[in-house]
Amino acid sequence: MIRNILFNTFFFFGIFLISMIFIPALIMPSKIILFGGKIMGYWSGICLKLFLSTKIIVKGRDKIVKEEKFFIAASHQSMFETFYLQTIFNSPIFILKNELIRMPIFGWYLKKIGSISVNRNKISKENLGLIDKIKSSIKKTSRPIIIFPQATRVLPGERVPFKKGVGRIYSELGIKCQPVAINSGYVWPKEGPMLPNKNITISILEPIETGLESIKFVDDIEKKIYSELDKIG
Repeated sequence: MIRNILFNTFFFFGIFLISMIFIPALIMPSKIILFGGKIMGYWSGICLKLFLSTKIIVKGRDKIVKEEKFFIAASHQSMFETFYLQTIFNSPIFILKNELIRMPIFGWYLKKIGSISVNRNKISKENLGLIDKIKSSIKKTSRPIIIFPQATRVLPGERVPFKKGVGRIYSELGIKCQPVAINSGYVWPKEGPMLPNKNITISILEPIETGLESIKFVDDIEKKIYSELDKIG
C-alpha cells in the first residue's frame, strides 16, 4: 500500500508539473509539446522502477517499420502504454475517446499534437469523418497512428474481440500495421492496487503487410497479439 501511495503521489505530481512547465508551448511548434510527451513517458518508467521495482522489457525493437508509413495496433491493459510508447515510437498520433480531448490542460495538449478523437457512444458527423481525419494526418506527418483495437482497457486475462474499425483503418490507409502486445495490466491494472516486483513486457511483433481483406486482417492481428500475450503473460 505504501508503494502505491508513493507511486501515485510522485507520478501524478510529476505529470502535473510537466504539464505546467509546457503550457507556454501551446503557442509554439508542436514538436515542443511532443518532447514533453516523451518526458512523461520516461517519467512513468522511472516511477515504476523506483517505487514498484518494475522491470520494463522491450522485445523486437529491430522489427519496427523504418523509412515508410505505418500504423500501430496495440493491446491495452493500463494507462502505462499511453505514456511509455511515446519513448519507443516517433511520437505516435493517438486515436482516443472524445472525453480526453475535453479535459482542461491535458486535452489542450492532445489537440495540439494532433490526436484524433472519437465518440464511442453515438454516430456523429465527427465519427463518420474519422477515416478522412486519419488519412489527412498520415499525409501530413511521418508520425505513426496508434490505435487500441480492444477500444478500452481490459484485464490481463480478458480476450475481448478486436473492433472491426481497425480493419477498416488498415484497408483504407493501405500501409503496414505494427502489432504490439503489452502485459502492463499485471503491474498497473485498470482497477485495484498496483502490483510491485513484476515485469512489464512490450513485445513489438513483425509488421503485417498490406493487401489482406479487412476481416482476415482483424482475425490475424487478434490472434497474433493474444498469442504473444499468452507467451509473455
